[in-house]
Amino acid sequence: MNKEIRVLEPKNIWNKFADLNAVPRPSKHEERVIAFMMDFGKSLGLETTKDAVGNVIIKKPASGGMEDRKSVILQSHLDMVHQKNADTDFDFSTQGIEMYVDGDWVRAKGTTLGADNGLGVATIMALLESEDIPHPPLEALFTIDEETGMTGAKGLKGGMLKGDILLNLDTEDDDEIDIGCAGGIDITAKGVYGEIPLGDGFAAYKIEVKGLSGGHSGMDIHLGLGNANKIMNDLLIVGQKQLGLRISKIDGGGLRNAIPRESTALVAIKASDAKELDALFKDWINTIKKEFVATEPNLKIVCEPSPPPKMVMETKDQLALTAAIKNALNGVYAMSKTMKDLVETSNNIARVEVGEGQIKIACLTRSSVEAGKMELAKDLQSTFEKAGYEVTLSGDYPGWNPNPDSDILELLRAKYKELFNEQPRVVACHAGLECGILGKNYPDVDMISFGPTIKGAHSPDERASISSLQKFWKFILEILADIPKK
Repeated sequence: MNKEIRVLEPKNIWNKFADLNAVPRPSKHEERVIAFMMDFGKSLGLETTKDAVGNVIIKKPASGGMEDRKSVILQSHLDMVHQKNADTDFDFSTQGIEMYVDGDWVRAKGTTLGADNGLGVATIMALLESEDIPHPPLEALFTIDEETGMTGAKGLKGGMLKGDILLNLDTEDDDEIDIGCAGGIDITAKGVYGEIPLGDGFAAYKIEVKGLSGGHSGMDIHLGLGNANKIMNDLLIVGQKQLGLRISKIDGGGLRNAIPRESTALVAIKASDAKELDALFKDWINTIKKEFVATEPNLKIVCEPSPPPKMVMETKDQLALTAAIKNALNGVYAMSKTMKDLVETSNNIARVEVGEGQIKIACLTRSSVEAGKMELAKDLQSTFEKAGYEVTLSGDYPGWNPNPDSDILELLRAKYKELFNEQPRVVACHAGLECGILGKNYPDVDMISFGPTIKGAHSPDERASISSLQKFWKFILEILADIPKK
């Protein structure tokens, strides 16, 4: 299936991407891809090292005649988001990604593609392997665990790199040049609840919310997409208010940085209310579908009979749970006051797990303003603590403050205009790039971020534009050839 990928242009990048995607590399489990990258660097006879946390650094001397140019750090992350459709049989820990061509797009069969940030990694690999591309001294930095904690960037010590300029290849629109990003913090609420036997005279149902678009919890948070955890909670509230619905289990969402696409709940009502439940849910499902008619055309909500559970949640604990999820903000909290159309602060209710007396709710809060990030995090903490849950704030990482006077920005602007006869969009993004973290230990490095067009990142709809990668390759070759002297 991946053979058709290897003949695409530029072949050197697509072949490296196919090689990379044959290696399982979900976040927190990067051992094999680290070994793969170490072997790659050593096979080229280049200085190749692994730091204490697992980041891989490969250094390549300048090509002939460019020894006096400023040195460039090329940076991308090795891990990928592992999301799949519910009906896809796939094990990210053992299988390579199955890709195919769909017009101008490369897609994966029922899973995330790994173009975020695999195309950046593959581009750097192609540059390191090349023998005829003019370039300044290069330091390739391949970080780990960007998607679930940025522990690679956090663990990189000062002094490991000597470069003057850092090119981060991890943005997803080829007409954008990124000069800033949001920071983030994880909010985790855990609690316990009482259980009681269901008893006789009850009918059980499995409710499923599925077919949502999902997507990147930063870049797509403002698009009005459905959050499966919120939709499910609305259904449960209606059921408990009007029919005394009882919750047994909830399993919703997945990774913190992905907008949740699916949620399943096991519930029970009095058997005598079965017809009323059917009518009630049909009406409420129609209401929800109308709300998301423009953004979620494939939304499905299914309520089917199920074998009854032995236990259900005590009423007071159930009311506290549904109230907490209802009151916890999901989506945009504030827009930027300094950059047009930029989301400043947001939250994603990413994961809800309820079962066997245990509750866990996981959120990711993002903001380009530190005070705004902590204000929303504290609001969420208060909401969950009112329900009696223990709340942990962790994984805090800083944003990247824009520098509109950056020298490398001016070079990229001029080169983009020269090559494509239009001005690029200079932006800050609501995603978490590693530049802000790396800048702490490398404050004098001039940083910029750009990349080829990728759509649907962090979801099984992830796809990479073939023509855009060709454009991006042309752009980066011209940038490297024009890096100024020291």
